[in-house]
Amino acid sequence: MLTKRIIPCLDIKNGRTVKGVRFENIRDAGDPVELAKWYAEQGADELVFLDITATNEERKTFAELVRDIARHIDIPFTVGGGISAVADVEVLLQAGADKVSINSAAIRNPQLVEDLAKRFGSQCVTVAVDTKYTDATGWKVYARAGTVETEHATVDWARRVTDLGAGEILLTSMNNDGTKAGFALDITGAVAKSVTVPVVASGGAGSMEHFADVFHQAHADAALAASLFHFRELEVPDLKKYLKEQGVDVRI
Repeated sequence: MLTKRIIPCLDIKNGRTVKGVRFENIRDAGDPVELAKWYAEQGADELVFLDITATNEERKTFAELVRDIARHIDIPFTVGGGISAVADVEVLLQAGADKVSINSAAIRNPQLVEDLAKRFGSQCVTVAVDTKYTDATGWKVYARAGTVETEHATVDWARRVTDLGAGEILLTSMNNDGTKAGFALDITGAVAKSVTVPVVASGGAGSMEHFADVFHQAHADAALAASLFHFRELEVPDLKKYLKEQGVDVRI
């Protein structure tokens, strides 16, 4: 059995780590390089860096900041934001990223997922799926940092991109994001059941119990959180010790 992963997420805006609630009300959360170093020392399994305004501002991810962070950590590092071509990925991998995360670009051009998988290997390609539930449409995929609803049903889209070669799904519930009310167990479980690649659950972590729930009940392969870690409300070693006690196989 593969160990479950704990992944802090650095949402980056204007070179700073930020955090919002349901993708709005953004506030500062600190220096990304210092936070990255802290998480590596704490025993985080991986780190995710998302340049959250790159797509909407129609620019590329800050490669120099990626390079600076990569120099200070020794854990796997996923980078996303503003990626729209194979050449963008080459730049980020050369800067020190281990994996890339694509979202809006995959929606605009699903062929990009296959192109990246063929060029760099599926293990390098994460597709981020921002999803939101409404009574009218159910769980739908959203593009452009959660601002544009698409026609894609979430489970169908996750299955499609993995068929194209995505090696991992980063699933963020916009309804739960930043609320600290718990992960969206229903849609996370549905996606995990429908694909054969790892699913990273994101959005809503507020307690150690929430992590245990998403592993035990929704069968996520990894759990991602931001403000809970950034503001030291919960530290990675304490979380892992708790999960181990709950029967979750984690790397201590």
